[in-house]
Amino acid sequence: MPKVAIYPGTFDPITFGHIDVINKSLKLFDKVVVAVSDSENKDYLFDPLERIEIVRKALFSDLKLNKKKITVISLSSLTTDLCKKYNSNIIL
Repeated sequence: MPKVAIYPGTFDPITFGHIDVINKSLKLFDKVVVAVSDSENKDYLFDPLERIEIVRKALFSDLKLNKKKITVISLSSLTTDLCKKYNSNIIL
């Protein structure tokens, strides 16, 4: 069974620290799901769709990371629900 890690956050905006965590996790896990929160309870600098596009651009266009090992999604549910969906017991 592949090891899948969930990395939830606002990523408003994505930082070098976030990218460092993602890079290091790629060495440990078969797949990393970057879950961009779209909660309406906070004031964000960027809206959820912009944040997802910024994360995708940073990871795939700028850094050329492996698209097969990283999935960038919107997170509107509980993180535990996402863990069940991706059969993961690892949260970064």
